[in-house]
Amino acid sequence: MNFDYNEEQQLLADSVRRFLQKDYDFEARRRILASPEGWSPQVWSTFAQMGLTGLPLPADCGGFGGGAVDLMGVMEACGDALVLEPYLPTLLGALFIARGGNAEQKAALLPRVVDGTLRLAFAHTEAGARYDLRHVRASARPQDGGWTLEGEKRLVLGAPLAERWVMSARAGDEVALFLVEASAVGIARSEYRTLDGLRAADLRFSGARAARLEGGIALIEELTDFATALVCADAVGAMKYACDATLEYLKTRKQFGVPIGTFQALQHRIVDMYISHEQARSMACLACSKADQASDARERARSVSAAKIRIADAARHVSQEAVQLHGGMGMTEELKISHTFRRLTVAAQLFGDADHHLERFAAL
Repeated sequence: MNFDYNEEQQLLADSVRRFLQKDYDFEARRRILASPEGWSPQVWSTFAQMGLTGLPLPADCGGFGGGAVDLMGVMEACGDALVLEPYLPTLLGALFIARGGNAEQKAALLPRVVDGTLRLAFAHTEAGARYDLRHVRASARPQDGGWTLEGEKRLVLGAPLAERWVMSARAGDEVALFLVEASAVGIARSEYRTLDGLRAADLRFSGARAARLEGGIALIEELTDFATALVCADAVGAMKYACDATLEYLKTRKQFGVPIGTFQALQHRIVDMYISHEQARSMACLACSKADQASDARERARSVSAAKIRIADAARHVSQEAVQLHGGMGMTEELKISHTFRRLTVAAQLFGDADHHLERFAAL
């Protein structure tokens, strides 16, 4: 397998990284994080202008028809910069519409995702599910030519910032997908921020009106694997920053009159961090490749689970070592490494922790 980007992918990754380094440095991110909104409409507009919001969407709606491999460089740059904008939730919601929406829904919504005027989220997780995608207790029933939703969804990333949500619910005995407006009557929400500063919400539906999309549990599993592969790439970007920042600190921090990086024990630890990062990047490449081109669902699921196991372990190792090697200052709010630790802690749990994916890998 070729682990290098092609020319177009590299140019895109470089342009995103340059923008984030220039206009989304740590101090700019701290200001965005401290704002009441918790995200930047200006940054989101720039993402759209750069074509990032349309990268995986079909060409007939203004997108570029890319896949997870094309998004890897973008996600690594986002992980490095600890981007707060709801990029992954919007892409995930848009892909459900692209795969399961009718012609009218696609024509009305997907061009707005591409130009940055519409944000989406995917509401699927429920209490007690423990990462089981088939654990769906919310229900939908037909009414007056449409559908009404009942039930609760937990930890919906990007929900406070989205205008529409794609939601899973049981229609009879099958798991189905529905498109619901965030402003619809019959919805209560509890908004909060995750450990790494992203906006999320718990949602309660009581007779909310919705439109049905095509697709069910198979599509949910496919696109969740796609999103999991992108989370792996995001985590790889955060790990790269943690390794580089820690190495720079070891070169400049002095003890007993010499840089602490000259101590052999610390050299071994930083080398182990870089090894974990390189292993994680290789597995993220595999996951993204299989998310795009696996021969069947089992091959895709095995590769994504194998990658998430490696990513979860590497995220724990790299983040904890980075904080420890920075000493007490590694825990402070003012240092980016502390926020990187939080990002990696969340990434290790998102869409399934190591234990869940170990069980899934063994079952496959």
